[in-house]
Amino acid sequence: MAKLVFGMNQSLDGYVDHMEFAPSPTLFRHFIEEAERQAGSLYGRRIYEIMRYWDDEHPEWDEDERAFATAWRKQPKWVVSRSLTSVGPNARLVDGDLAAAVRKLKAEHDGEIEVAGPVLAHSLTELGLIDEYRIYLHPVVLGRGNPYFAGPRPPLRLVAHDPIGEDVVRLTYVPA
Repeated sequence: MAKLVFGMNQSLDGYVDHMEFAPSPTLFRHFIEEAERQAGSLYGRRIYEIMRYWDDEHPEWDEDERAFATAWRKQPKWVVSRSLTSVGPNARLVDGDLAAAVRKLKAEHDGEIEVAGPVLAHSLTELGLIDEYRIYLHPVVLGRGNPYFAGPRPPLRLVAHDPIGEDVVRLTYVPA
């Protein structure tokens, strides 16, 4: 059975915004390794549209960017959206009963399935379907943006804290 993991970069004041701070080379390499071993990714519409960037080749990419794109393209992707009518390669729309669809995904796969997007993560948290939360805490204060937790924070228990590179700490929580 697969484990659903919601992990995102977060500022010290609780916001996620990929345009305001980028991962260091060490953290980016960590994300490549995660993408290579994940069973797939479950996306909300907005973050999926941002991540579609990796579907196209860009001649200016370095070796790590090409490695991430390769890993991202290989893994299956499921996109939760009421407005999209189609998705890109190796992706499928999730429609209908979200809880039933996600339970089926978890039952049919082994390993970790990444959950991407705070709004989707909030819905899955309310349904009790997220197994682990990974906060990649950056020493940045944004003062605005999308919060990591789109609603009330669920009761959590810290199970690990790991430095990644010089500035980031990964905090790993499970539902309490």
